[in-house]
Amino acid sequence: MASYYDVVLGLIPLSLAGLTAALVAGGLPSAVAVPLASTVAVGVIGHAMFVNGPDAGLAPQYS
Repeated sequence: MASYYDVVLGLIPLSLAGLTAALVAGGLPSAVAVPLASTVAVGVIGHAMFVNGPDAGLAPQYS
């Protein structure tokens, strides 16, 4: 089963490409659609890093 971070890695390109295509199909120029869609992708990344950040216990331990 996919973990939260696997879903996040899938949502980044999906939100960027999918929202850009939807906004361009909706009539916005690509110069406006790409920054709007990238803002959503950055929001997904920010949520994964800061709101639902990785646990320190999951990091590999090197000795």
